[in-house]
Amino acid sequence: MFNKINFRTDLALERRDIFKKSNNLDEIDGIDAEEKVIDENLKVSKVKITNSNGEQAIGKPIGDYITIDIKNLKIAEEEEIQKSAEILSNELKQIIDKHIDYKDDILVAGLGNLHVTPDSLGPKVVSDIDITRHIIKYMPQYIDENARPVSALSPGVLGTTGIETLEVLEGVIDKIKPKMLIVIDALASRSIERISSTIQLSDTGIVPGAGVGNTRKELSKKTLGIPVIAIGIPTVVESAVLVNDCLDLFIEKLQEEAKSNEYLNNLKEQDNYEEIKEALNPYDYNMIVTPKEIDE
Repeated sequence: MFNKINFRTDLALERRDIFKKSNNLDEIDGIDAEEKVIDENLKVSKVKITNSNGEQAIGKPIGDYITIDIKNLKIAEEEEIQKSAEILSNELKQIIDKHIDYKDDILVAGLGNLHVTPDSLGPKVVSDIDITRHIIKYMPQYIDENARPVSALSPGVLGTTGIETLEVLEGVIDKIKPKMLIVIDALASRSIERISSTIQLSDTGIVPGAGVGNTRKELSKKTLGIPVIAIGIPTVVESAVLVNDCLDLFIEKLQEEAKSNEYLNNLKEQDNYEEIKEALNPYDYNMIVTPKEIDE
């Protein structure tokens, strides 16, 4: 019998690692994983869920999950950023080509609230996308004949529109009939290091808000009738995670000075997350936090 886990992360890679650690497993039946180190600052990890056991283990649907980790992104040179962008582009193209033909229509949806910084990723990305559907339809002479029809929208959030994202997208998809939906959304992570420096792609759709306990209706092929690719970047982390990571750093520093202290060594080996979370919950301090520079 496996331990029940409150993952509090949207990243399949993190969920896999947490499940393995919690249940003392080397591998999980139904989950394949591989990792490719591009250079010292760039790594691509792939998690493939192949059966219902893997699906139930980490609470993610059967399908492919690609995680691109970019270290030191805030201080990266333009060349490094471009290299990361090319890898993301290639991985995205492979997923798209697996599901639809090269000139099929794509609808892009930027999920989230534009006026709340950690939730504004989707709407901001949509505003920078090259939209082609209207040009191909009304002015085809002004665009490459091999261009793919792309349309986009930001459906807003239930709290400001009163309409579920699924309901908005159902109506649009029924009207314009794209062959694929790409959703872009902010994610939650269990690691401070991954905030604004990790990208996850998946071909299984998305359940908005799942990582922070504010679950909305699922966006997937099952609910919308077309393939749904999800692209996300972690912008929030639970405060218990933040404290746990800080404690780990603190204990590491103490261990350097007291390597023979068995208590400190044992303390480092324990996962402090649940203990910290339990201590914070009665005071409602276990909030979701984002780095202060995210507003800059």
